[in-house]
Amino acid sequence: MAYKVFLVEDEIVAREGIRDKVNWGAAGFEFVGEAPDGEVALPLIENLQPDLLITDIKMPFMDGLQLSKIVRERMPWVKIVILSGHDEFNYAQSAVKLGVSEYLLKPITAVEIHQVLQRIATLLDEEQAEREKLKQLQSQLQDNVTLQRERLLFQLVVGGVSSCEAVEQCQQLGLNIIAPYYLVALLKVKVDTAVPPLEYRDYQQIRALVADLTYAHPGTFLTQKSAEELLLILTGDDPEQLRQDGAFLAKLIAQEVAGVLPCTVVAGMGSPQQRLTEISQSFAEALAQVSSDKDAKGTNNGRAPIEKLKLDQTAVEHFLKCGLMSEWDAFFATHLLSLSQAAEQSDLVKHYLFVDVVVTAVQFIRDLGGEAVDVIPEAQDIERLLAALHTAEQMRATLGQLFAQAITYRTSQATCERTRMVHQVKAFIDAHYANPDLLLNEVAARVNLSPSHFSVVFSQEMGESFKDYLTRIRMERAKELLRTTNLKCAEIAYQSGYNDPHYFSHVFHKRIGLPPQQFRQQP
Repeated sequence: MAYKVFLVEDEIVAREGIRDKVNWGAAGFEFVGEAPDGEVALPLIENLQPDLLITDIKMPFMDGLQLSKIVRERMPWVKIVILSGHDEFNYAQSAVKLGVSEYLLKPITAVEIHQVLQRIATLLDEEQAEREKLKQLQSQLQDNVTLQRERLLFQLVVGGVSSCEAVEQCQQLGLNIIAPYYLVALLKVKVDTAVPPLEYRDYQQIRALVADLTYAHPGTFLTQKSAEELLLILTGDDPEQLRQDGAFLAKLIAQEVAGVLPCTVVAGMGSPQQRLTEISQSFAEALAQVSSDKDAKGTNNGRAPIEKLKLDQTAVEHFLKCGLMSEWDAFFATHLLSLSQAAEQSDLVKHYLFVDVVVTAVQFIRDLGGEAVDVIPEAQDIERLLAALHTAEQMRATLGQLFAQAITYRTSQATCERTRMVHQVKAFIDAHYANPDLLLNEVAARVNLSPSHFSVVFSQEMGESFKDYLTRIRMERAKELLRTTNLKCAEIAYQSGYNDPHYFSHVFHKRIGLPPQQFRQQP
């Protein structure tokens, strides 16, 4: 889509010349309007919302600077190009303060304007890309918040978090769950043995349907126990009303699900509780109801029990932070083998295993400041990845590859951090070498390292000591001044970071092989 440009010029010949001679489309722009002065232009600009404003600087009624100031305040995203006569260059400083993109001196050719348009279009493209990136990051952040909310809700349901922690985390995540009473409903999807088992997308459809129904009931929160089991936490002021609401919502969900898929929903309802920490009691009662249902009994179609299919998130995070790939086989056998064996029999288990691992790895990479798509590109298409995995051994190899990529990035970041630190130090030294009081301790403090640690890291990265590097920089500056100026040696010493000209001469002679004056006299 072309960017919109608006032109303001009081000289009609100049205005029409710019309008008609410039190939706007070739530069990625659409000419949307023109005006003879700022006063006429302003309402048109506010209505058309252009991306670029090209305006003459001297016009009657409202000049270009006044117009630019108003546009900058009301529409800060608009790029501004100022046109000025040769005798008006004193306006340039004011234009710069307004943040104009270009300041062009008349007369201006169509070719010059086209070149400016290309630069502006590039700038607008970059800003558009940044906005898209920000939008993606915001979406990712929202997904991460949603995931954290669900994890917190699940922890509440199973009693894995204290009331103080729950209240604090609810506030952090914007989860308004605090209420006089709480009730847990457990919804279990059951499929008759006479029909084919549901696929993952079917369970996704059920979850989306339940999410839509619960969204219409304020004070109801949804989380997931497994693919087949959803959990609702209902909040309210009256325990009896809470029971009725829970029963009604469970019945409504069962009817809606049965209308779209060949399955039934068995609901278990706990009793209302008054404390956050008692939500787990309501859940236990709901679980007991579902477990006592004759249709709910069995071996889960040959799958491993739920409690055996729980990923140890803490162990995965710890391995990503501290583990070595030489320890991978032992880690897999301890924490992932049983899940992988169950995943051989269930695409659902396989999906949840990989999604949980990938989500944890993605968050780990983001915490290190990286882009997950660059480190583990497989995360973009998990479905294709999973389609090729059928055995626990294949899963071990694929998961090992994902972990190896994340750990390799972890190692590279540690190296990059040292490199960044050294670049930061070099920039600081290059800017302050003329200060004779510049010491290793001060520079080390700039990068939050002890002097001894900093000295070792600097020497390892640079191949020379801090003192040698500082002296070399000072000598290079002194050589430059000796060759290009008539300054006295004492002044050159001061500008190179030495208070004592005699000591400077001694160091220069020792380093360069000649006294300063003799060096200067060389042909």
